[in-house]
Amino acid sequence: MKDYLVRAMSLDGFVKAVAIRSTETVRRGAQIQGTSPNATAAFGRALTAASIMGNMQKVENGSMTLQIRGGGPIGTITVVSDPEGNVRGCVTEPKVPLVEKHPGKLDVGATVGVSGTITVIRDLQMKEPYIGSTALVSGEIADDVTAYFAQSEQTPTACALGVLVDTDCSVKVAGGYLLQLLPDAPEQTISVLEEGIRRAGAVTPMLADGLTPEDILAQVMGSLGVQLLETTEIGYKCYCSRQRVESALISLGRKELEEIAAEGKTFPVECQFCDTVYRFTPEDISELLKKL
Repeated sequence: MKDYLVRAMSLDGFVKAVAIRSTETVRRGAQIQGTSPNATAAFGRALTAASIMGNMQKVENGSMTLQIRGGGPIGTITVVSDPEGNVRGCVTEPKVPLVEKHPGKLDVGATVGVSGTITVIRDLQMKEPYIGSTALVSGEIADDVTAYFAQSEQTPTACALGVLVDTDCSVKVAGGYLLQLLPDAPEQTISVLEEGIRRAGAVTPMLADGLTPEDILAQVMGSLGVQLLETTEIGYKCYCSRQRVESALISLGRKELEEIAAEGKTFPVECQFCDTVYRFTPEDISELLKKL
């Protein structure tokens, strides 16, 4: 089943909502990075959040980068989303120790840490990117995204993310939702929404029970009702290319390229976001030197 996200509004027009199934996307990211269970859960939540946030941006040729530095064993999590919600990312340390809150429940907060920041970089195709950063509140990522929107963008938000890692360390399900109140939302709307969130519970049980993103929105929105606006397929997608790698090598400068060529060996360059390896022979490096 392909991953997708759905954008919606409450019938009263005061709540903007997005829900996502990101299982295959998280599986692919975990496979590329070679993550252990705790790192898979943390990285998967970041991939899911970035897909939602990137899709919300809706700027042609723009991008959104989500970076989480919490001081925990995973180091830095970096995820980049395109305007559709396709994502790619990496972590500093993919093999982190197993830490559980209780048997069967991974402790993502301990893996990420709380002594750091969540940073959002929005490339809106303007002269300078927009950069917003707030302190982490729990390291659980959903709480931190919620706090980021409240503090940096002054938007009341509720975010829930989940990655269920199976006993064989594979990703069983992944997904989440994000709700935002629009200006002048009445107290009744807020109360119904809060009750819907409490009643729906955690994301992973809903996904494991086979609920779709549409079903999840129906659960959390309750009597507010849901008007579906747009459905978009998303996935793990890297935009690397040999031409981009060549440009990066050229940026190293003549001296370093000459040293690489002098070794007389094929020089491999692996993309940090995917498992593609670009190989440059000494002759290839000589051609790059000519371009300089």
